[in-house]
Amino acid sequence: MSPTALAPDRDKRDEKGADPAAVPPARRRSPRILAVVAAVLIAGAGLTYFISRQGVESTDDAFTDGHAIPIAPKVAGYVRTLAVTDNQRVKAGQLLLDIDPRDFQIARDKAASTLSLAEAQLESTRLAAEMARTTFPADLASAEAGRDSAAANLVKAQADLARQKRVDIRATTQQDIDAATAAEHAARASAADAEAKLRKARLVAPNIATADAQVKQIEAQVAQARADLAQADLNLTYTHVTAPADGWVTKRNVEAGSFVQVGEQLLSLVSPDVWITANFKESQLRDMRAGQVVHISADAYPQLRLEGHVDSVQMGSGSRFSTFPAENATGNFIKIVQRVPVKVVITGGLDPKYPLPLGLSVVATVDER
Repeated sequence: MSPTALAPDRDKRDEKGADPAAVPPARRRSPRILAVVAAVLIAGAGLTYFISRQGVESTDDAFTDGHAIPIAPKVAGYVRTLAVTDNQRVKAGQLLLDIDPRDFQIARDKAASTLSLAEAQLESTRLAAEMARTTFPADLASAEAGRDSAAANLVKAQADLARQKRVDIRATTQQDIDAATAAEHAARASAADAEAKLRKARLVAPNIATADAQVKQIEAQVAQARADLAQADLNLTYTHVTAPADGWVTKRNVEAGSFVQVGEQLLSLVSPDVWITANFKESQLRDMRAGQVVHISADAYPQLRLEGHVDSVQMGSGSRFSTFPAENATGNFIKIVQRVPVKVVITGGLDPKYPLPLGLSVVATVDER
């Protein structure tokens, strides 16, 4: 038989030389069944994942957040004592550092001396005001009496002068006439002087008011001296910089002996209160509400499973509060999906062995069901 006649029979055989017709039907169907089963399993897994993701919103644009309290002195001076070191845990009220207090102690003593002097002046002025309430009415009465006496002397002098002028020239002398005339002029001047003193003495109420005003002026000086002393005392206490709350010392940039200025940030104090700030897309916020459960996983600690809940949604996107916010009303507009910070409070899963520094990357998944 020719090779050409044998060729069709060889084509019917598989690569191993077996005839496909000789393969059992069950073995021929098994790859198809496996493919169908695999397809069903994949479809089921996809459907299960799709169903499980309904009502769930997740983002990896999330990080740990908390209070970072800047510590800055309220007075300038040289740091005499530095009582903390980097990353140290401190309690509220614990001493952080001491500023040299000698200059502030001197200022405090000076303010105390100024206050003592002002208080002495006030006491003297008050006594003078009390005396004025008695002295000025007495001066008025004395002036009125002096006026009456001067008026009487003037009347007598005028009468004496008139008699000298009526007397016969042979019964008097020119010297007596001149003396009577001089006495009358002196009495007239005394009367005018008494009248002037009386006008001055009648200012009893204004004089007493002036004395009272001087008392108020010194009282104001005393109040100012007391305020200066209180400020000096306060500045003296400011030389002791203490922790305003519990936390960890971070970002320290001060050493013993450094000269520090008022308001200069010396270190930061990170409080133990840590939460999550998750930046969700605006399209993910439709069903998000406060109180919903949040599952949190930290990149630094994959074994740590944190639980929390949505606390609040920031009333503004992140770009709205950026240094250079977008000006959508100018130029060509390209729509960009915005992200909105959502505060998530951690309610469980924390472990002291795994600290959560601020700024750690996490994945936050909100269960909206």
